[in-house]
Amino acid sequence: MEKIVFDTLQETLFHDRLDNGLNVFILPKRGFSKTYVTFTTKYGSIDRTFIPRGKNDFVTVPDGIAHFLEHKMFDKKEGDVFQKFGMLGASANAFTSFTRTSYLFSTTENLYENTKVLLDFVQEPYFTKEKVDKEKGIIAQEITMYDDNPDWRNYFGTIESLYKEHPVRIDIAGTVETIEEITAEHLYECYETFYHPSNMAVFVIGAVDPDEMMTFIKKDQDGKEFSEPEEVSRDFPEEPLEAFKKKTVLEMDVQRPKFNYGMKCNRTNLTGDEMLVQDLSIHLVLDILFGRTSEFYTQAYKDHLIDETYNYDFTQEKGFGFAMVESDTENPSALEAAIRKTIQSQAGNWTVTEADLNRARKRRIGQFMRSLNSIEFISNQFMQYNFNDMNLFDVVPTLEKLTIDDLKDAFTTISDEASHTVMEIIPGGKEG
Repeated sequence: MEKIVFDTLQETLFHDRLDNGLNVFILPKRGFSKTYVTFTTKYGSIDRTFIPRGKNDFVTVPDGIAHFLEHKMFDKKEGDVFQKFGMLGASANAFTSFTRTSYLFSTTENLYENTKVLLDFVQEPYFTKEKVDKEKGIIAQEITMYDDNPDWRNYFGTIESLYKEHPVRIDIAGTVETIEEITAEHLYECYETFYHPSNMAVFVIGAVDPDEMMTFIKKDQDGKEFSEPEEVSRDFPEEPLEAFKKKTVLEMDVQRPKFNYGMKCNRTNLTGDEMLVQDLSIHLVLDILFGRTSEFYTQAYKDHLIDETYNYDFTQEKGFGFAMVESDTENPSALEAAIRKTIQSQAGNWTVTEADLNRARKRRIGQFMRSLNSIEFISNQFMQYNFNDMNLFDVVPTLEKLTIDDLKDAFTTISDEASHTVMEIIPGGKEG
């Protein structure tokens, strides 16, 4: 078992890769009575075209299948797995993102019994036509509910306008039409391909003895049979650099217009340290240009262009990346103009100073250090970073090394207006 000490953060991470390919990470936390355990597969909504395990040709499965599979994993022949966790005093959940599916529980008791339930139910698929057909109605209601949610439509509408080909533009849950196409055979094919231990990782954090837990997981995995590890072959279409649509306007039942300015990142082939530098640099640039101490924010708030719903963020994974600046506003056109002016001012004449960088850097480090008090944050962020060949605990050292040139270089990947889009949800108007 590998022991990795992060002196600056006073954290010690234990890691081992088991014979079946499963990566196990354990992070004991002093003073915590709760333990949080996740079992995650590198399989999300964008993985729609791939070569199934044991076959030679690419297939394309219905949209929304990763999320559908997540739902069905809890439904076993003997009943609902949630009841098992409840009887053992644990709170369980799961989620599907663009790139991963994670099953998890938190508990203050019966840690090993709950861990056994987690490992077993994720590694024992059970799908039937009857159960799959029943689930279609449940997920269709969920999709319809999100379709009626203006904030959700604003977010995904922006992504749909940014991307023309990449499956990140497709809602994680799919559509009512696409999930109707899903069969039990589809689910088994996706499961066998993406749920092999070599494509998965377990992360345990909190009140845990690393030696005991690692021994427990190894013994559990040694008692199960798996096929040989294989690299998963995925296929993604080539995505243009420019935005798919310049503007989309959607009419919904809202009191005030909702506005979102999207920026597509045009450098998405990075991994590891290079991706980490770009990710952190863009976040710092956004903090400097659009944060609550920026000239933009001060003026936009003074002009009543933004309110308490104002937010900005950057999302980056292998193959895609996008930044957003959003707010409810009575004057979408003026807000759009203010955002464009802020971006253009830096594209033409870079004015970010060393003092700006140092202030933003200190804020980011402070926010990150506070986040480390949350074992849920650490676990979920750790796996996202790990699947992109980055290490969560390298964030602070990397932030400390960033230069003005790093920020300027990263800014060029999102500053081209040809790769920008505008999304508006309005109470009255025409859908565009």
